Amino acid sequence: MSSRNRSIRFKIFLLLLLPLLVLSAMWGFVLKVTIGDVVSLFRANALYEAIGVTSADLGLELQAERAITVRLLSSGQTGSNELAAQQTKTTAAMEKFTSAARDPSTRDAMSGELLTSVDSLLAQLDRLPSIRESVTLGRFDRLQTLDAYNGLLDQLFALYERLVALPDLDIYRQAAAMQGMGNAYEMIAREDTLIRGALVSGVLTDAERSRLSDWVATRRFLVEKNRPILAGAMREPYEEVLSSSVFTRFTELETQILTRVRAGGELPDAAQNWAGTVDSLLSRLDQARTRASEALTKEATSVATGIVTRLAIAGGLGLVAIVATILFSARFGRRLTGELTDLRNAALDLAEVRLPRLVERLRRGEEIDACAEAPPIKVNGPAEIEDLAHAFSTVQRTAVESAVGEAHLRRGINQVFLNIARRKQSLLQRQLKLLDAMQRRTEDPQLLEDLFQLDHLTTRMRRHEENLIVLSGAPPGRTWRKPVPFIDVVRGALAEVEDYRRITLGPIPEAALRGESVADLVHLLAELLENATVYSPPSTRVDVRGEIVANGLVVEIEDRGLGLSAEEYAEINRRLADPPEFDPAGSDRLGLFVVGRLAARHGVQVVLRGSPYGGTSAIVLIPRTLVAHEDATGTVPDDAGRGRAHGRPERIENRLGQEEPPAQEDRAARPEPAEQGASLFAPPARPQTPAPDQPPAQADGSGGAAALDGAARPGGPSPLPRRVRTTPAAPDRGTPPPAQPASATPPDQRIPAPAQAAPEGETGAPQAGRPGAAPEPAGEPAGTAPAPARAEGGSGETAGQDSPAPQRGVLRSGVERARVSITNGTYNGLPRRVRQASLAPQLRNRPLSAPTPAGGIAERPPEQVRALFSAIQRGAQRGRAESQDPSGSASADHVPDTYREKGDE
Repeated sequence: MSSRNRSIRFKIFLLLLLPLLVLSAMWGFVLKVTIGDVVSLFRANALYEAIGVTSADLGLELQAERAITVRLLSSGQTGSNELAAQQTKTTAAMEKFTSAARDPSTRDAMSGELLTSVDSLLAQLDRLPSIRESVTLGRFDRLQTLDAYNGLLDQLFALYERLVALPDLDIYRQAAAMQGMGNAYEMIAREDTLIRGALVSGVLTDAERSRLSDWVATRRFLVEKNRPILAGAMREPYEEVLSSSVFTRFTELETQILTRVRAGGELPDAAQNWAGTVDSLLSRLDQARTRASEALTKEATSVATGIVTRLAIAGGLGLVAIVATILFSARFGRRLTGELTDLRNAALDLAEVRLPRLVERLRRGEEIDACAEAPPIKVNGPAEIEDLAHAFSTVQRTAVESAVGEAHLRRGINQVFLNIARRKQSLLQRQLKLLDAMQRRTEDPQLLEDLFQLDHLTTRMRRHEENLIVLSGAPPGRTWRKPVPFIDVVRGALAEVEDYRRITLGPIPEAALRGESVADLVHLLAELLENATVYSPPSTRVDVRGEIVANGLVVEIEDRGLGLSAEEYAEINRRLADPPEFDPAGSDRLGLFVVGRLAARHGVQVVLRGSPYGGTSAIVLIPRTLVAHEDATGTVPDDAGRGRAHGRPERIENRLGQEEPPAQEDRAARPEPAEQGASLFAPPARPQTPAPDQPPAQADGSGGAAALDGAARPGGPSPLPRRVRTTPAAPDRGTPPPAQPASATPPDQRIPAPAQAAPEGETGAPQAGRPGAAPEPAGEPAGTAPAPARAEGGSGETAGQDSPAPQRGVLRSGVERARVSITNGTYNGLPRRVRQASLAPQLRNRPLSAPTPAGGIAERPPEQVRALFSAIQRGAQRGRAESQDPSGSASADHVPDTYREKGDE
């Protein structure tokens, strides 16, 4: 069998992959250990040269300065030339050590413990000038001076212990034992300094006796502990000293002095021989330490040579073995690599190119043939490679079939969603029609309240059903061919929110949106508003503002909830910008998913961010392509954007009509327009005649109309207006009741011409709504309603504030209707709801729901036409006057009270 047809197992065996890995790991471990030892040796040598030598010199100079200082203090002196010369030597040694210890390269080579010890010693050395000053000024006695210098030397010996760091354990133990013998040398030096001072002064205090006893015990312990550890050439010099007669004579004197001191007596006469004995002993100990250090250096050099040799052998031989293994494996692996490359490329092409492209085509709804899209993979190679290619072919065919099946399943589920939603929409449409009819027929306020709530709940149910339509990818059921005012779109969204009374409507620009996008934008805004009200406390409000920007229209929805973290905002904005496929597991944020789908459908940008109030601010940018041109919007209805007279939002279909078949109708709603300073859904003003014992209604001072049945309750839902039953003349049974819009008022209810309405102050009769108000002049038609009550001063704003008056010069239909008494109304004088009665002719594309009187819509008489044009002329004059006088007070008297806007009253 040729090598081309051998099995894959045989080739893997020949590759010796596992031995190569094991050999490489072992070589790396050995190399690391060996190199680590070499690095430790070089580091220890560098630290010894930089720190060890300089610190040893510093220790000798400190010991000498300590001895001279204590001797002078014992004799009653504080300074001498000898001491000054020694202090100069000590300072030079200290500067040399400090320079070496603070060198950056030296500090980089130190371990953490050694670096801490060096820093502590440097801090102690900074105290040396103060110690010298205290001695000179006489603030330190002999024992305090000894303790001060001993503190410096203790820190220095702690540094010696940290400095002993060698990779060889035997060398480390010998070096540590030598350090212990050096500490014993220091204890002898301390005994010598104290006893010589006592010999000079002739006095030894109790504290000095105790301290001397401690030093003797420490010296004996250090010698007994470290003497057995020393071995070979390191132990021999110390054995010569410890077995000499000088050391024997020293121990005898030490014992005599310690015995006399412990008994509380004076120093013995034999203490006079102390100085000569100790000087000889310290000299021999210095020589022994030097010889032991040389022997230790030789031993360390031998160990270092062995470490370097091991490094060369391990590194060289290991490298040769690894290179040979790699070459041997590469010879047999090169061919196998070429055979597997084709299979890998085919698998990658399936996973990264063909399968994603196939899934994308399935998402677009294309029909896919699984067999044609998953051809078998063809490769040339041994039997194992061909079997592997066949397995990959099976995998890709299964993956394609699974993708096709999943697409069909998703398509079927979407269709189920769509069918269910359409059926429920049809039922909801019928229910809304029934509710409309019941609302028009009922005259009971409580029943009307319940019907309004049921109407609102049904509208919200309709929006939730539209979510299913969005999930299925189908277009909305509601469309308008003509542009719709932007204010109607925003208010239609407000009406589909459960807690709409908490929403405050801010400034909204005068613009219109293309009809084909209105339904989706109403739904999008409603979802964001619902999210804002649900995730914020019930006692807070939600602000809605609009603005025209360079790229279109912007709507900002701001709540006062808890808000989210920056990471959550980033994740939500990413999903809104690029909505993923619908995942049923993530249905807890279905509203945001629907918003993302609707925004992507029309190119709308939705961004969530934190609000300064702590909640969330949702910014919706509607592109300019969805904004209708001014000449295409048509004439906005006289009451565009206004809701029902009872303070609840009205569905947008009731205002503008709908151009789709009834089966696909959808109903939005609009809240009442928010007057400046008043609640958004407060009931509109209604003329009232004050009781004799009650003062007439006054304006609330904030630009809003007078509240019905008392003042409006701030922060709470507005109450329903109470109806007062009247007894209109009963129509003939054969004649249907006329349904006339506000623009078709009968002649006996016309708005009086401006010439007939005398301004305030020109007649003796006070205006309606003012204290002492009298009925209208006899020249007014009998059905004309009195003007709404307004505060003295003629302004609804707080004193000193300018009224915003966003639409000055334009007649407000609500104010006009407040001055017109409708005869075909309910028992309380409220107008009956007539579908599309107030709709502008340009937006009325199908017949009204209510029957039209047999005589048709009455034409405007000349008096009403004159009144309307006079109002327009006065509005234009007031606009020009206000443009010259920014305060707005110059033109307030140019328009009669009958035609002033509610915000100006």
